Amino acid sequence: METIVPNNAHFPPLLIALCNPAIYPHPVDAVKIIETHISWVLLAGAFAYKIKKPVNFGFLDFSSLAKRQFYCAEELRLNRRLSTDLYLEVLPITGTLGQPVLAGTGQVLEYAIKMSQFPSERLLADMAARRLLDVDCCDQIAERIAAFHDNISVAGDDFPYGDADTVRHWFDENFMQIYPLLTQQPAIAQMQSLQAWGDGEWQAKVMVMQERKQQGFVRECHGDLHLGNMTMIDGKVVLFDCIEFNPELRWIDIMSDVAFLLIDLLHYAYDRYANRALNRYLQLSGDYGGLALLRYYLVYRALVRAKLALLSTNQPCEAPLQEQAWAEYRLFSGLAERFIQAILPTLIITHGKSGSGKSTWAAQMAEHIGAIQLRSDVERKRLFGYRPEQHSAGEIYSPTASEQTYCRLEQLACQVIKAGFSVIVDATFLKKAQRWSFQQLAQECGVPFLIVDFDITEAALLARIERRQTFQKDASEADASVLQQQIQAAEPLTAEENAWVMNADRSMDDMLVMLEKQHRT
Repeated sequence: METIVPNNAHFPPLLIALCNPAIYPHPVDAVKIIETHISWVLLAGAFAYKIKKPVNFGFLDFSSLAKRQFYCAEELRLNRRLSTDLYLEVLPITGTLGQPVLAGTGQVLEYAIKMSQFPSERLLADMAARRLLDVDCCDQIAERIAAFHDNISVAGDDFPYGDADTVRHWFDENFMQIYPLLTQQPAIAQMQSLQAWGDGEWQAKVMVMQERKQQGFVRECHGDLHLGNMTMIDGKVVLFDCIEFNPELRWIDIMSDVAFLLIDLLHYAYDRYANRALNRYLQLSGDYGGLALLRYYLVYRALVRAKLALLSTNQPCEAPLQEQAWAEYRLFSGLAERFIQAILPTLIITHGKSGSGKSTWAAQMAEHIGAIQLRSDVERKRLFGYRPEQHSAGEIYSPTASEQTYCRLEQLACQVIKAGFSVIVDATFLKKAQRWSFQQLAQECGVPFLIVDFDITEAALLARIERRQTFQKDASEADASVLQQQIQAAEPLTAEENAWVMNADRSMDDMLVMLEKQHRT
């Protein structure tokens, strides 16, 4: 809800007085007020001043001036981790209700967070609604979140937040607020199904939740990572508006933070970007273990958004806005329902020499089918302490290092499959024993198995490798000498293996049809 009229009696006297441009120590032509259910934001010239409402909703308490001062300071602290240039300072408002003074002396009437303004049309939610998100923006989001998660505070074992009981409390709290607002039996039945699934999933994963906290994956996160809290400034994605008002909602598993982003991308029908962002995040963070809880957190985040949409229908507004809110509710409850469906994963491995296009194909296929791409070049480097883009020493390509890399890829593939996700293992797989080991894994897990074969001429391979080395923007460090070693050591696919082989030159539609056939058999 936005209000521009400064003398509207809806606002308290202090807000009306703050609409006077002369109060501000910088050029202001007019003041615009943006109102949410917990704050007022005054847009004044190049800056914005955010004031918290004196409200108490139980999970949020701004009822006293001292509490508002504390949470203003918390908001500044938390958001400066991500957007130093946006969040500037906390200012006292002094003077009188009729003639307030910013950063003055004397008795404090209120506190405001001073922020730099940015164009509202650059909000990623607005860009998504106008179909303006692109691959670069998607990758930036994932990279920004991964870097943020890598540098924030970690909850200790005895920390009061982030345990399995707290996770369940907030999951179940959604139903407590949704049920009273539902009147149609199909909608009630849908919620009952989601609640039953949540109960079962929590029971099955309670130990995983506790282990994740012990392993350091509960951290002081953002807590509200949807596209409305992201913007583009000078071509760079900036995250803002962390949850400051309740530590239980930000001291969470990092995978819960990621789930909010994914649900919002799906909400805007950016399904492929959601899959791409997840894969980019995982390749940077290495947190494949978090996939075990991802579906639970996806359902939780979808329910939060469904609840918020439904609560807005309980407020006085015009019929079109009511219907829009109900449409949002149905969309998010449908997304929640989507992730409780059991899906049989598929194990796919690639087969081809360096430069054959395996990684490009695997990334595109993962986007199409929602699979997890495990890149041998990335995991090999992680195994030996290197970042994906970091140049390594030659020993990580020794026969022993390669054996360790394939063992690690097999462990991760098993982890991904058990979490309920299809996996594409992006490696050369030039040895029969390597391929056979993964075929056995598929058999043990009871999932379909495919080998995607990349048959490229040696001249084309050399040209691609040389081009890749020129740009030096890929995790792979394979050069002409590595290619020659691969050509000499390669063991061709056997007649028995051909039953599982799909040639990479087939169209994506043909591949999807073949995958469907594998599932039916």
